[in-house]
Amino acid sequence: MAEIEREAMEYDVVIVGAGPAGLSAAIRLKQLDADLNVVVLEKGSEVGAHILSGAVLDPSGLDRLIPDWKEKGAPLNTPVKEDNFYMLGEAGKIRIPNFAMPPLMNNHGNYIVSMGNVCRWMAEQAEAMGVEIFPGMACSELVYGDKGEVKGVVAGVFGVEPDGSYGEGTEPGMELHGKYVFLSEGVRGSLSKQVIEKYSLDAESDVAKFGIGMKEIWEIDPAKHNQGEVSHTMGWPLNSNAGGGSFIYHLENNQVYVGFVVHLNYKNPHLFPYMEFQRFKHHPMVAELLKGGKRVAYGARAISEGGFQSIPQTAFPGGALLGCSAGLVNVPRIKGNHNAMHSGIAAAEAAVKAIKDGRQSDVLEDYDTEIKTGVIGKDLKRVRNVKPLWSRFGLVASLAIGGVDMWTNNLFGFSLLGTLKHGKTDAAATGKAADHKPIDYPKPDGTLSFDRLTNVSFSFTNHEEQQPAHLQLKDPSIPIGVNLPDYAEPAQRYCPAGVYEVVEEDGKDARFVINFQNCVHCKTCDIKDPSQNINWVTPQGGEGPNYPNM
Repeated sequence: MAEIEREAMEYDVVIVGAGPAGLSAAIRLKQLDADLNVVVLEKGSEVGAHILSGAVLDPSGLDRLIPDWKEKGAPLNTPVKEDNFYMLGEAGKIRIPNFAMPPLMNNHGNYIVSMGNVCRWMAEQAEAMGVEIFPGMACSELVYGDKGEVKGVVAGVFGVEPDGSYGEGTEPGMELHGKYVFLSEGVRGSLSKQVIEKYSLDAESDVAKFGIGMKEIWEIDPAKHNQGEVSHTMGWPLNSNAGGGSFIYHLENNQVYVGFVVHLNYKNPHLFPYMEFQRFKHHPMVAELLKGGKRVAYGARAISEGGFQSIPQTAFPGGALLGCSAGLVNVPRIKGNHNAMHSGIAAAEAAVKAIKDGRQSDVLEDYDTEIKTGVIGKDLKRVRNVKPLWSRFGLVASLAIGGVDMWTNNLFGFSLLGTLKHGKTDAAATGKAADHKPIDYPKPDGTLSFDRLTNVSFSFTNHEEQQPAHLQLKDPSIPIGVNLPDYAEPAQRYCPAGVYEVVEEDGKDARFVINFQNCVHCKTCDIKDPSQNINWVTPQGGEGPNYPNM
């Protein structure tokens, strides 16, 4: 094939992803130097379309970035007024008293928000400052310079033939070059994966760890609504099968966010995270809250859970990893948006300093140092052992030991345990099907619980069907030849959108089917596949979920 010719546009800084990290970087760049040319490229159909988060927002990042955010109308409308922690059994619950929780777990001063709407508002602030924001522009390739540095990205490729070739109707996109390129793609970003591998950015960090988070928005009976109430649960229905828990947040307009997180290092390949979520809603506490209400939206995404010890080197030749691309979530707090904003601010400040010094396309060492030792590093370091303790010893022991560890970190600034390792990757943690019992899940009732395909319709997901599948198999023989006999092909279950099926027809061999049109871009398959055979890449820009106010 002849080399593709593309037009190129030059910028000072190119930002991939209009989430809280990328938009914070864009705003801070313009605050420091209004003459900088800054562009933000967003694969969603609009800013916020692909944003899914709990979310109880710690406003510390926003306070730094836009101190007068209240006066400017930021959509932080519901301050947290009540904090509840529960341990669930199948029919009952035990409340964990708040005084037993380390102070860092307190949500006083935080806000229940739609991060999609927060990002839409941040985009308005950025555009008013002169930032160029292009939604519907998926970044499909990196562009490298003569010295092997990242100098830009390819964006806006449309109309690729089903076999991956370029035809007469293909728009080849364009190259956007920058003195620095910021990758703020969210969890397990496709370009971020490439730079981590190319520059061995994870050579000195622990393995990355992840969870799958699923969320529904419900409109409930006003008599049961308690705006500002935040509840978290652990225990049933997961119990010893997997780590994880739930969240229930009462926001405005008689709506609640109902979410469920399953840590992806579970061993039993028969586990079905989506069905665990659906079963959770039948717990008496949850069922009573939702009775008479209606679900209005659904979505899912992976969550970075590695914490402090899993942060890779965040600066590379020509750019930086921001937010969840670097894995900056505080796991016990279930919060990463504040750190995403802090990372955007730090990256912008490092880039502006470098550009003023006449540098470009080098490694922003100041940024990496700030991530590890500044406000983000301090936030993550004091909770660094919670996740590995849970993985090793289970829920009850980790609550006790992890609680003490967080208290000593909070009070004295050190851990008696040092820094624990995570061990295996989530993919390698998957056990053989023969060694684990299948799990019998109740059929969804269509009132509280729903089948996957019905729920996916409430994510408003759409993909043009003629393009190549953006879920690529490295070896097409592995799903049926290896994963099915060894692991009962867990892709059928770990995907929260019903993308993967094993189809068995009379007299024919089993087939592995990829319904990529259903994909909500959660990236779980890229993470959990035990053979590491699935590579998630971006589809055409503007496709995927269209979340309203997740």
